[in-house]
Amino acid sequence: MPNPRQQRIGRFTNDRAKERFLQAYDVAMRAWPQPRRELDVQTQFGTTHVHRYGPGQGTPIVLLHGATGNSSNWYPQVAVLGEHHPVYAVDTIDDPGRSVQQRVMTGAADNAVWLDEVLAALQLDTVHLVGMSYGGWLALAQAVHRPARLASITLLDPGGLEKVPIKFYVNIIVGAFATLAPRRTRPWFAHRLANHALIESAEQLAPVMLAARTWRTNRPPARRFDDDELRSIRTPVQLLLAGRSSLLHPEQAMSRAQELIPAVQAEIVPGAGHGLSLERPALVNQRILEFVDTCGSNDSDPPRPTGQG
Repeated sequence: MPNPRQQRIGRFTNDRAKERFLQAYDVAMRAWPQPRRELDVQTQFGTTHVHRYGPGQGTPIVLLHGATGNSSNWYPQVAVLGEHHPVYAVDTIDDPGRSVQQRVMTGAADNAVWLDEVLAALQLDTVHLVGMSYGGWLALAQAVHRPARLASITLLDPGGLEKVPIKFYVNIIVGAFATLAPRRTRPWFAHRLANHALIESAEQLAPVMLAARTWRTNRPPARRFDDDELRSIRTPVQLLLAGRSSLLHPEQAMSRAQELIPAVQAEIVPGAGHGLSLERPALVNQRILEFVDTCGSNDSDPPRPTGQG
């Protein structure tokens, strides 16, 4: 495990790289519905940037993107989830985005403190937390260390159930080269690599690719939570696993979660790759809303027909 003193805060290679990234980020965020509010909240680890959409009433849904991602990645979810719930998307403070980190977070407990401070600053006492990939690891950390504000967590092919495999990094590297291929060939690469991001629009790909080239961080990989940590979780958990995940062995991950997490509802999505929220948005939206409805949404949440996605 890296010595915390040797870790540095994530940063862009230079100011020009940061400026280009933020311009691309703002363009990608245009895919969100309007009206959208942007908020900056202070924590002991720095300033966290948050996007908000949806009504004033209802139990909030809070979205945590994957590693080196940002809030624009949730554009297929926001309008549907925000029909009856306020939706908050958080730019993880140690990923490229509009958050500004000032202090290193050295483990799961620090990450949970950071997110709890974000939720407190937003005056959110009860939330449904949704995490994709590394965001799923953050959601698990919250359920282990700071669960008081959580009505539920939904994990989309999350980190934390297994050690990150070499094939995950290989997939990322090959995927980066595939973005240089002619656009007409990218669907072939997307299918072979189970990487739907390769066929996203140029506007959505731009901040991801700029970050891949110019963002530097020594943050360690999402570690595997031990058995006792998973057994300690009392928050209702929904786990959606990609049948062609590059991060997990889906059957093994589901078996471990079902064995250890007391209140878990788990499902493998056949044929889907790691980027579930982009590749299967209708299914993901439907599962989130159905699970939220079973996990104590407050009385101001209007009923919804089963199967809305």
